Formats: sequence, structure tokens, C-alpha cells
Amino acid sequence: MLDRKGFTLLELVVVIIIIGILASLGLNQYGQMVERSRGAEAKAILGQVRGSAAAHYMQYNALTGMANTNENFIELTAGIGTQNDQVPSAGNCRASHYFSYGFVASAGNSPVLTVTATRCGSSGKGGASATATGRTLLIRTSLPAGTDVWSGTGGY
Repeated sequence: MLDRKGFTLLELVVVIIIIGILASLGLNQYGQMVERSRGAEAKAILGQVRGSAAAHYMQYNALTGMANTNENFIELTAGIGTQNDQVPSAGNCRASHYFSYGFVASAGNSPVLTVTATRCGSSGKGGASATATGRTLLIRTSLPAGTDVWSGTGGY
């Protein structure tokens, strides 16, 4: 009788198939987690813009004038403006950010600040997959009422 040691070809194929299935599931989850972690940049910058807007509102009792480059509002909010430090706009991606940022401030007695972060395409930091491009995170703040409403697409 021969003493055979080792694995059959069928056993090896089954193990390789199982490893392949686990790897494909892991890579998909990894990609989703990386994209969600990139959303942390947007949350931090939206919070900085909200904080700067609150300071501006406390000083001037209005949200008008925030886009005035003489007040350096954009520079105070994490350098998210365009290359010339003008008012940021959606779709204008810096190479140092995963998102482009834009804000709109309404006037009147109950001003509302809406700040939007939109996931950059290939022009942003690290590029974006086709499924990640265009995803958004938004904060809508009523400073007189002291309320914030977060919303977005893409699981951020």
C-alpha cells in the first residue's frame, strides 16, 4: 500500500474558489468603507463653514457679505474657494480635496445657510469611481433658530 500525502486537484480548486469569493466580497466592502471615510472631509469642512457663518452672523446679525473676499470668509473656511480664493461653487474641485463645495445664504430676518459638498470626479484628490461621482452631503442651517438639518446621497 502506498502512503499518499497531499491534496487532490479538486480540493485545491474548491479552496481557490472559496478564497476568490471571499476576496471579491472584501474588496467591495473595502471600497465602500474608503468612500465613506472620504466623506469625513466633507463633514469637517461643512462644520467649519457652519461655524464661520455662525461667527459672521453673530458679528453682523446677517449672512449677507460672507462671500466678500475682503472679509476672508472663504480663507477662514478651510481654503475651499477656487484657485483665486473666490466664492466656491459646486463642480469646482481642488486637487487637495475629495469634494467641491458651494454655499448659498438667504437674506432676511430668518436667514438660512445651505452648504453643499459634491463628490469630485477625476479632477479631485484621488479621483472618484463612476459610482461615487456626484454624491452629495448638505447642511441646511437656520442660525436664528439654531437648527441644522443634514442630508445627502451616497451614504455619507
